[in-house]
Amino acid sequence: MDLFEKCHSYTIAREAIKEGYYPYFIPMAENEGTEVICKGRRLIMCGSNNYLGLTTHPKVREAAEQAIRRFGTSCTGSRFLNGTLEMHEQLENELATWVGKDAALIFSTGMQVNLGVISSLVGRGDVVILDKEDHASIVDGARLSGGDIQRFRHNDMEHLERVLTSLPEDKGKLLVVDGLFSMEGDIAPLPDILPLCQKYGVRIMVDDAHAMGVLGKGRGTAAHYGVTNQVDLIMSTFSKSFASLGGFIAGEDDVIHYIKHFARSIIFSASIPPSNTAAALAALHVMQEEPERIERVNRIAEKMRNGYKQLGFNTGNSVTPVIPIIIGDDQLTFTTWRLLFENGVFVNPVISPATSPGRQLLRTSYMATHTDAQLDFVLDTFKKVGKEVGLI
Repeated sequence: MDLFEKCHSYTIAREAIKEGYYPYFIPMAENEGTEVICKGRRLIMCGSNNYLGLTTHPKVREAAEQAIRRFGTSCTGSRFLNGTLEMHEQLENELATWVGKDAALIFSTGMQVNLGVISSLVGRGDVVILDKEDHASIVDGARLSGGDIQRFRHNDMEHLERVLTSLPEDKGKLLVVDGLFSMEGDIAPLPDILPLCQKYGVRIMVDDAHAMGVLGKGRGTAAHYGVTNQVDLIMSTFSKSFASLGGFIAGEDDVIHYIKHFARSIIFSASIPPSNTAAALAALHVMQEEPERIERVNRIAEKMRNGYKQLGFNTGNSVTPVIPIIIGDDQLTFTTWRLLFENGVFVNPVISPATSPGRQLLRTSYMATHTDAQLDFVLDTFKKVGKEVGLI
């Protein structure tokens, strides 16, 4: 059989493009944060992870520009060899302090954090336990580790305990969970998870890619619940609230030191560029100096959740600035997305396997820099389109 046969027979996406229903890889001519220009059309962006609106903040832009002028565009080497800057270590130290841990280690992408951390800590004979709604990077890190993978139903503590009870006591065990789940906007119940981890001798890692800058006054899910000292590892990315690219893991000094010397995704990958490092560091400073941005994005989330519910939309269990509009059908999801796009609102259609079967949805997310006028326009547009397709 020709290896490429699967490529030639894959026609679904081309058919969707031809029919005007393809919602992915849309090129933007301009991106101004809350508004973008696509195909000559100006749209309000309600699909970004730029929660604090810092991609256009003057301090963040200037920091990135200065870093390029000082260091050039790349370190052209891995952190392990010639790719570590003093600024990398400054960012690591400040991030560790921010999230309340001994030490931190930065990687070139958030995906690389999860691939490297999980696969370096978990090996053959160990067990990694995942929530069934965990991000794909967590799943891939678990697969790469070679450890035994066990999964429990989303936020189901009874099922989690059954899984933990079934595991041998003499196995090393790591539970990895999203703090803020990126598709449906709900939160992992850490106060319920942690006692189970302690009872069964399980270490816990929290992926705060979407929670950092949003929950716990910006410090993430563990801070939100006041359980930072009970969580072993805290991970986050720079591609959301930090308005950059990269990621980090924070925890006990000895553990971070071990990961630094065994995570293949940091040893065998070029380090995060100076401009991205400087942007993330500046974004961290803005979070500290302008806490009103964190308060604003959460007020906006409450306004939009209430607005959608009043219109009759199903927003699931969201309690964050990630608000799903649950539709439950592939074609209706794509049709609704297209009509919203044509009427000036950019959202993200999500179908299986990115979400559970029957939970097809439009993922909406919000920024601290959205204006009230923009938000009202979005709600009015959803009302118009929702009636047109029969969702409300």
